[in-house]
Amino acid sequence: MNNSKIFGSMLIIAGTTIGAGMLALPLAASGLGFGVACVVMFLIWSLMTYTALLMIEVHQYAPVDATLHTLAHKLLGRKGQLVASFSMMFLFYALCAAYIAGGGEQMNDKLINWAGLDLPEQSGALLFTLLIGTVVAIGTRSVDMINRSLFSLKLIALVVMLFLLLPHVSVDNLVALPVHQGLVLASLPVIFTSFGFHGSIPSVVRYLGKDTKALRWIIVVGSALPLMVYGLWMLASQGVLTQQELMGSQSLNGFIGSLSNLLHNPMIANAVSVFADLALATSFLGVSLGLFDFIADLLKRSASPSHRVQVGLVTFLPPLGFALFYPQGFITALGYAAFALVILAVFLPVAMVATQRKQADLNGYQVKGGTLGLVVAALAGLLIISVQLMQMFNLFPAIG
Repeated sequence: MNNSKIFGSMLIIAGTTIGAGMLALPLAASGLGFGVACVVMFLIWSLMTYTALLMIEVHQYAPVDATLHTLAHKLLGRKGQLVASFSMMFLFYALCAAYIAGGGEQMNDKLINWAGLDLPEQSGALLFTLLIGTVVAIGTRSVDMINRSLFSLKLIALVVMLFLLLPHVSVDNLVALPVHQGLVLASLPVIFTSFGFHGSIPSVVRYLGKDTKALRWIIVVGSALPLMVYGLWMLASQGVLTQQELMGSQSLNGFIGSLSNLLHNPMIANAVSVFADLALATSFLGVSLGLFDFIADLLKRSASPSHRVQVGLVTFLPPLGFALFYPQGFITALGYAAFALVILAVFLPVAMVATQRKQADLNGYQVKGGTLGLVVAALAGLLIISVQLMQMFNLFPAIG
């Protein structure tokens, strides 16, 4: 197996995960305290890694180019395929719209305004979509190469950010207990969304081949990297700011402003801003790659240049339209992603594996945990959806 491809695939998983969700974590866990927030993150990571391995178990008996669309039809029939297709489209389009809105705003601030160009506000979204869309349309190899560079730069920005923040960490802030016990449950949807990478799994399988051992390694290590990064990020953010200061920051800009005002260091704002830009770019690459391959499979398009252009238009025009007409919709577009992600990353893998395991002639890789593991995963997904629904109807505290 090509070690370069394994490394690149690992970074696609990690890069897709470490994105806008990470930027929302300090606000989502603002009232939990550092210790409780780490426990919640570990539990969510365990759930998402388990269900990702379930996807690998399913993929070993399918064609190498199978997407969730074809897998669901094979194992769950037409109804299962419709549920999978709808959840995939809803999730990916919502995430792409959010990333285009956020990336377009950053593109306006960092490039267009800096260059002194008198262009409409929508120009940033158009330019951001054109750059990322071109890379994705060329193919997974181009995404791999670009993602490696951006991921490396993102790690550098993260190290600089942590280097500036960690000396100011207060132990008193870290040992704080949850302000309200209900906030522990209320934080679940946002933290859950920040560990979402399952939509990129079919693309990685197609890129790497059906080497189950290598794929398992990629899933575990690729998802563990974000967990470690999130832990350091929470240590820095929750250690520097008190719970009251975090809960008073209602947006990313407010959070960055709180850090800058407290520490009187504009370099911190710049480091966090650069990291945010790179996080948006790498997440957009991974998510849009998964959507592109899904659309290509749905429309039965080949890898010819003309077909890739057609798939690219279907992939990027709808979320671009949202960002052009609703440029401030970054948070709104992310808000409902948890619903589709639970279906995509929990319910469907559990249902497909449960169906597949009933076939007597299978003797390949099987994720440990048996039926109990499948039941626990499904119940966890049900809990996350229930919390999100209660927040929508103001029956549960909303955070962040």
